[in-house]
Amino acid sequence: MVGRRERKKAATRRALADAALELFLARGYEDVTVAEIAAAADVSVTTLFNHFPGGKPALVFDEAQARQEALVAAVRDRPADTGLVAALHAHLRRSRALSPPAEPAERERMERFLALVRGNRPVAEAHRAMWASQEVALTAAIAEEPGTDPEAAAALARLVLDGYVHAEGRPDPAAAFDVVMRLLAGGWDAMYL
Repeated sequence: MVGRRERKKAATRRALADAALELFLARGYEDVTVAEIAAAADVSVTTLFNHFPGGKPALVFDEAQARQEALVAAVRDRPADTGLVAALHAHLRRSRALSPPAEPAERERMERFLALVRGNRPVAEAHRAMWASQEVALTAAIAEEPGTDPEAAAALARLVLDGYVHAEGRPDPAAAFDVVMRLLAGGWDAMYL
């Protein structure tokens, strides 16, 4: 049960992230100030920084912590009869970037978001930092598997996440990711199954 205060904080955070993304997509990342984002969300600049200490780049990746937790949960909470690579494949395969929305307007918005991430240096750097954090967390979760070599855990985490980024930029992201994960499954399964 989430309390009223937590719901209000989550709503403010969501409003800030939504306002930022709309402004970034409409006018470009560099042409939007944090003051404009705060005003669009009807909060103070101080409130914006309380929720997003990282400023503008953090607003782009507002779901990073939740995504990291879900990634780790895909490893730790998978059914006993599901392999590690299969669990990661299934989890990441459901992402919006690999399965673009069917509606043209939503698909176009997703493409504009990806262009924002790839085409702006501060955003691209924040994206790399987000992936680095997720790689550390995923490595730790994989390393908890009985008998797993720590180097193998680190390599698998890196390859899964790099494969995901590779697939995002392909004409058919889902098919590209399937290929990456089949390759990884063959190698991992040969070592650990």
